Amino acid sequence: VQLQACGGGLVQAGGSLRLSCAASGRNFRNYAMGWFRQAPGKDREFVAVINRSSSGGSTDYSDSVKGRFTISRDNAKNTVYLQMNMLNAEDTAVYYCAADRSPISLINDLSADYWGQGTQVTVSS
Repeated sequence: VQLQACGGGLVQAGGSLRLSCAASGRNFRNYAMGWFRQAPGKDREFVAVINRSSSGGSTDYSDSVKGRFTISRDNAKNTVYLQMNMLNAEDTAVYYCAADRSPISLINDLSADYWGQGTQVTVSS
């Protein structure tokens, strides 16, 4: 599986962005998908995860983005999205998408079978 993330950019505080991550291959629906971010000088952190549709497609979020960000997937398009609303300066980071058979690995271990390249999100205050 190859992952290609896009949609980052510069936005003012309070604004919105939608990130997309397109996956190659025919097994996209068999993977849990996650979004992570890494700000300068900080460790990579978990942002959001969506389980496989066959497992109910449940979602989970870090406390810092809960209520502002929404993760979704379109299996027909092999794409996972991250809708980001009410952005603030603390959301500035490089955002990465990832795929793993286990959503637990994505959340707890910050590990994944596959990683996409990052897309920069910059929020101006």
